[in-house]
Amino acid sequence: MSISTSAFANLEEFRATDPEFVEFFTNFADIEVPNQTKLDAKTRYMAILATLLGCQGIDEFKAILPDALKAGLTPSECKEIIYQGTAYLGIGRTRPFLKAANEIFTSLNINLPLSEAGTTTPENRILAGNEAQVKIFGEGMKGFQDSGPEDTRHINKWLAGNCFGDYYTRKGLDLRQRELITFCYIAAQGGCEPQLIAHAKGNFNMGNDKDFLIDVISQCLPYIGYPRSLNAVQCVRKAGE
Repeated sequence: MSISTSAFANLEEFRATDPEFVEFFTNFADIEVPNQTKLDAKTRYMAILATLLGCQGIDEFKAILPDALKAGLTPSECKEIIYQGTAYLGIGRTRPFLKAANEIFTSLNINLPLSEAGTTTPENRILAGNEAQVKIFGEGMKGFQDSGPEDTRHINKWLAGNCFGDYYTRKGLDLRQRELITFCYIAAQGGCEPQLIAHAKGNFNMGNDKDFLIDVISQCLPYIGYPRSLNAVQCVRKAGE
């Protein structure tokens, strides 16, 4: 399967100064790596965009977002990838991507704001979020918002109400896709192996099996390098033990 990304276009500015690098990198990222995948183009771009958020690859994100739209991702799906990234990366790291997406959408005559996608209210967001946690991680998560040591119980409540209630319950992406992009954020930022193992298990529960996740890691490798990719593979293997 041959699926070209815009890595070539993004590196064209270096062709006069670094022609050898442009040649071997684009041959790898645009030909060799895509030819290895069984992912459909839409899923591949979804994973790459989430990975670029995780590694803070803003220039690559700007180059690849138009291609992701051409590959079938909707503006709503792209926005949800950015929005949900805030729960795992923080607004300090997602603001530049939101700004870039808005600029690109405007240049493509995509009307903003997009249609509202929220499905919860301030009154039910915690319970709805916990329901999503249970669907992804199992019955052991039931009542998670009221569990844990008293001094950090508020964080568990935030995880249920904010991370899952505000984000995972939104329209635009289903739970399987949301667990996929979460896996990509965490793998790309590195240093969060316990959470990556947990979300690998969540992916398994949603139908994204070991081979699928290794394919995802492989397709994202050009954007995050070998150390984080190999760490992510090990986390997937541990999740399957």
